[in-house]
Amino acid sequence: MNDGPLIVQSDKTLLLEVDHPSAPEARKAIAPFAELERSPEHIHTYRLTPLGLWNARAAGHDAEQVVDALLTWSRYAVPHALLVDVAETMGRYGRLRLEKHPVHGLVLSSVDRPVLEEVLRAKKIAGMVGARLDDDSVAVHPSERGNLKQALLKLGWPAEDFAGYVDGEAHAIDLDQSSWTLRPYQSEAAQSFWDGGSGVVVLPCGAGKTLVGAAAMAHAQATTLILVTNTVSARQWKDELIARTSLTADEIGEYSGAVKEVRPVTIATYQVLTTKRKGVYPHLELLDARDWGLIVYDEVHLLPAPIFRMTADLQARRRLGLTATLVREDGREGEVFSLIGPKRYDAPWKDIEAQGYIAPADCVEVRVTLPDGERLAYATSDPDTRYRLASCTHAKIDVVRDLVRQHAGQPTLVIGQYIDQLDEIAAMLDAPVIKGETPVKERQRLFAAFRTGEIGLLVVSKVANFSIDLPSAEVAIQVSGSFGSRQEEAQRLGRLLRPKTEGRSAHFYTIVSRDTVDADFAQNRQRFLAEQGYAYRIIDAGDLTAESS
Repeated sequence: MNDGPLIVQSDKTLLLEVDHPSAPEARKAIAPFAELERSPEHIHTYRLTPLGLWNARAAGHDAEQVVDALLTWSRYAVPHALLVDVAETMGRYGRLRLEKHPVHGLVLSSVDRPVLEEVLRAKKIAGMVGARLDDDSVAVHPSERGNLKQALLKLGWPAEDFAGYVDGEAHAIDLDQSSWTLRPYQSEAAQSFWDGGSGVVVLPCGAGKTLVGAAAMAHAQATTLILVTNTVSARQWKDELIARTSLTADEIGEYSGAVKEVRPVTIATYQVLTTKRKGVYPHLELLDARDWGLIVYDEVHLLPAPIFRMTADLQARRRLGLTATLVREDGREGEVFSLIGPKRYDAPWKDIEAQGYIAPADCVEVRVTLPDGERLAYATSDPDTRYRLASCTHAKIDVVRDLVRQHAGQPTLVIGQYIDQLDEIAAMLDAPVIKGETPVKERQRLFAAFRTGEIGLLVVSKVANFSIDLPSAEVAIQVSGSFGSRQEEAQRLGRLLRPKTEGRSAHFYTIVSRDTVDADFAQNRQRFLAEQGYAYRIIDAGDLTAESS
């Protein structure tokens, strides 16, 4: 027995003692392969899953490194059966390979014949493969490349894809680094993606994922389709590419609800691609409109289900997913792994903070108590409406006022889910509000005024969660969210992490109604903060005055 901060259990859970002096090092060591499940004050619970281990394997971590991390940091003897299971699970990745064949085009081969025999006997696989070529390989219908990878993952035998990619239509794209340079981790991320062929890069908001995309485009030197969450994001991508690369405005097209331009580099919104009319997706022809050499999926954790189906047919194109977190609230991480590609690069938020590229953040949960009248309404309401009642309590409005006053002079965002609540807060603060119905031009005007300091306070709905570059924001006050979404927490915290002048910290407040589902969902969101190594404090609303003194 040693004095490590980790307890490794035979049910594949890892218990991390948060207050242990070595906890930060241990957390960093297990983060590439273990998923955080629960994060109360003193003990955080992680779990080993096949997908987590396969993602680690694809990102270059082998079983020996994983076993070494467990043995190094565990306080007690690690169950031998668990170590064997880790090695065997990671060993499953790559025993099946998709490869090019000079005659048959695409083949599935294996260095382990019984594994190939096993998967070929699965009913779902039968319709995706053709003739048996020899003992160790079988022909694959090229159109089934993506579907086969999905099916094999579900069978527990993820295939490594060595079948290569079409180059696509050539188009010169160079980085213009006359006034800036790629940060080391951005360059490493782009190179890791390129070496792997396709896959996902995980970086914090504010760490310059757009520049990783631009670097990947410079590697590809080909026409590129970029899929983004909304029109504001599309225009920010365009502005950034014009500023940072050799591309001109004429070479970049926008494909959104308002504009339908197909250019050598085309930026399309998920919304327009997934618009359905009379049972069909009329804009899907965009995927075949050019011979794309690269497809970039921004905020890949938000990829709509129809895009997965489309992506299954795009396996011969290089695919880059960009995200701050691989967590998906719909549990479809496996589809990201099999269709976009495995994780190729992951930089812990705290590492990038330590390098000075993102700001440190002070995360605080402020708890309020529902007034008696509201508590009774909450207790007697339908379960479907309880979260709204708890989220929109008037007790939160006084806290918002106090926090805004406490941080007077610092650029502040008030973020929420419910429009009537946001309208009331905006009226109370005499601040502009940005919501779904706010026209794109007005959103851009208000965001620009916030960046320049003309406006110091903005009230925003979830439209500001995604890909909005607000480098000046120093304070965020979250009054309600999407049912404890960890991915939303990543986006909202990310609004604050651009480096501050004079090394100032960012402040991230979440106002939560105690003894309600609001508090239950807040625990789920806290998992994201703990995953990234951020400590969070819990205080009572009545203590805010003491906090500010």
